[in-house]
Amino acid sequence: MTVEVIPLRGREIEPYIPSLAELRIVVFREFPYLYEGDAAYEARYLSHYAEHPDSLCVIAKDGERVVGAATGLWLQDADADFQSCFRDTPWAEQRFFYFGESVLLAEYRGQGLGHRFFDEREAHARAVGAEVTGFCAVERALDHPARPGDYRDLHAFWRKRGYRHYPELKVGFNWKEIGQSESSQQTMSFWLRSLVD
Repeated sequence: MTVEVIPLRGREIEPYIPSLAELRIVVFREFPYLYEGDAAYEARYLSHYAEHPDSLCVIAKDGERVVGAATGLWLQDADADFQSCFRDTPWAEQRFFYFGESVLLAEYRGQGLGHRFFDEREAHARAVGAEVTGFCAVERALDHPARPGDYRDLHAFWRKRGYRHYPELKVGFNWKEIGQSESSQQTMSFWLRSLVD
């Protein structure tokens, strides 16, 4: 398997938006997100990254096929709901680089690409002067009916990368789950890492 990892900034993401939209839809259909994707929404969402020159999108390509991606941008440029978590917290005044999704097709997992995505985003965050990086992840009950028997969460992987879970930093975010006719609110909580300690 020969996979090329390419970091893109700002407008460099634009030619890849259709492929990235398709990738997000495929990966986020899986547990724990169970997301019923919408191509038009995905294109709008990804275009937001293209509008910010300090944003980053790391893509993984197998030949011409985009098989994985990871994104990041300043928290101040991210969704307002995510920003609201940090009002009146010790992180409110810090230069916070927010990591969006990290998505990888199932057949490419376990090859070190997840670590590479974090390496690239953390290096970029340091280069633009960030003091802290973080991301949020959906919370699901252990007995959720759609949870596969062999499912393993990524908590140990994230802790190994130096991230700490802050379950009190929660945000509600709406999306339509597979089989639903309407969007419903899901709870997501943050994992953070200081880059200055």
